[in-house]
Amino acid sequence: MKRFGRIAIGIGIVAALAYLLALAGMFLFQRDFQYDRGGRLFALSETRLAQAELVRIPSAAGSSLAGWYQPPAAGKPLIVYFRGNAQSFSREHERYEAFVADGYGSLAFDYRGFPGSPGEVSEANILADGLAAYDWAAAKGFPIVLWGRSLGSGPATYVASLRDADALLLETPFDSAVAVAADRYGFLPVGLLMADQFPVDSWIKDVAEPVFVAHGTADRTIGVSHGERVYALAPNPDELWIEPGAGHSDMWARGLWERAKAFFARAEAGAR
Repeated sequence: MKRFGRIAIGIGIVAALAYLLALAGMFLFQRDFQYDRGGRLFALSETRLAQAELVRIPSAAGSSLAGWYQPPAAGKPLIVYFRGNAQSFSREHERYEAFVADGYGSLAFDYRGFPGSPGEVSEANILADGLAAYDWAAAKGFPIVLWGRSLGSGPATYVASLRDADALLLETPFDSAVAVAADRYGFLPVGLLMADQFPVDSWIKDVAEPVFVAHGTADRTIGVSHGERVYALAPNPDELWIEPGAGHSDMWARGLWERAKAFFARAEAGAR
């Protein structure tokens, strides 16, 4: 019996050490888990954005952000696009091509720490970069609508809570980054470990703009319940589109742009 007791104690010690190592690894390398900063900044010559220009947007602490900008046609708003987590904003050039083909303006950019914009990635820097991009765009004098995809739902909602845009579209949003982490790592106290928590569920309560939320039922990256909770908290909800069977990267192919245009038209009509 004593032998079995010693074995049980040994197993317990090994399990405790493994758990502590998991905690330490999550804490020390959390941003490597949270952000995908690989990839490259595409050249505009690799796209069909013949009238767009590469711009440098001043941000905090003397930093600058790489972005692509094209003004809108008369009577259309400028879409400030807050990209998702993977690689550079430029990889989604087909979206910006669709925007400008229909007369919308487009500003998309990399947060600091992503391929086009040097610096350190952090929640504070991403939020500051979002505000800098909005203010740069607002100075152009066009009506502005905001589009936040995935990770971008954090800074897009934050900016909407502090600035006066005409609409906020959230594609596969989360109610907080820490809630997403808890979905994946429920055995860890992620709320105590995470530095970058992006409390969208708090910011959305201060968003006066009309809000459109798009999410798929088969999203395994950010569960559809996150989008439903964000929409339920919006003071000025416009539409919640839940697409059956759609995953995290499927919404565009499922017709999101057509729905977005209808939403932006409603929002612009209400803003006049």
